[in-house]
Amino acid sequence: MLLPNIIIDRIEKEGPLSFRDFMEMALYYPGQGYYTSDRQKLGRSGDFYTSAYLTGLFGEMVAGQLEEMWHVLGQQPFTIVEFGAGTGLLCRDILQRLKANGRLYDQLSYVIIEKSEPMRNRERAILPEKVRWVDSIRDIPPVTGCILSNELVDNFSVHQVVMLEELMEVCVAYDGGFIETLRPAEAPLKDYLGRLGVDLPRGFRAEINLEATEWIMEVSGAMHQGFVMTIDYGYTSSALYSKMTGTLACYHEHQVSHCPYELVGEQDITTHVNFSALDYWGRQGGLECCGFTSQTHFLQALGLARHLRKWEEEAASDPVRRQQHLLQLRTLLEMGHQFKVLVQRKGVGRVYLSGMQFAQPLG
Repeated sequence: MLLPNIIIDRIEKEGPLSFRDFMEMALYYPGQGYYTSDRQKLGRSGDFYTSAYLTGLFGEMVAGQLEEMWHVLGQQPFTIVEFGAGTGLLCRDILQRLKANGRLYDQLSYVIIEKSEPMRNRERAILPEKVRWVDSIRDIPPVTGCILSNELVDNFSVHQVVMLEELMEVCVAYDGGFIETLRPAEAPLKDYLGRLGVDLPRGFRAEINLEATEWIMEVSGAMHQGFVMTIDYGYTSSALYSKMTGTLACYHEHQVSHCPYELVGEQDITTHVNFSALDYWGRQGGLECCGFTSQTHFLQALGLARHLRKWEEEAASDPVRRQQHLLQLRTLLEMGHQFKVLVQRKGVGRVYLSGMQFAQPLG
């Protein structure tokens, strides 16, 4: 049975689904969801690009920040845990850079949390033996090092709400096609907005990512000492909830739409991340904020210009390669204004990190 029919069958048996449950099935239903199928997702023949796919320079810069974290923690055995490594390109580029520091590399463990077997197979094809895979962060001992995610949280399944006379939750029914219905929002959704001090104006539609709050609490519980680095596109609460129609977007063959009820299982569905929520619920779990900035400022603070000059020198005799590097860099910087980097710490005192030289408030 095709995925749309599986969802229809569930609706007919159980009644309208919350949008969150519909999105979860569309993205993660075993074997047929967008992220659990064999469909090519990244690159020219896929649906979107990531920073790591564009250029190895991105992973090299992230590795520089990880190396600094290792120094902050006293140059002891260091574990990097990456959630959802995609094609493995970021991991590959990080390890290639960290190999230059023999002492760190010898002490390094790299763990990828990946439930999708097709994605694990792609990652294994390009990654060294130093990497190991687990299903859950609960499968490893408490972490001393850094827990890293790049474009992970934007694909968590979200609740959608609309403010009318009261806060209403969006649900999905079926009547010759998928249609939306509304029901009064339950307490956890109201509590989420209340804790963040969000007063949603009448007529506004928005997303609430309860899974992100559960994730950051789980991550904080798994951290013994070190850092959590979250890279994704998103906003603070004040900016996120100023958008009347929300931020949900769908991607298919590099085309953007805002209708999640078409191409079910064949298109990506994403929403912008609420970094204020990650900070708030991270603090409930014992994480403190080290800094929050745009990806562009993060890379610049880590010496992007210096690395670019090195690349320029290496490509000076090859005009085609030089032009390719310039195009990759321009695209990376354009994307970087939309992407943000949040670093949180646990078991570490107030510390200066190079990547956070241009940090901004999280209000």
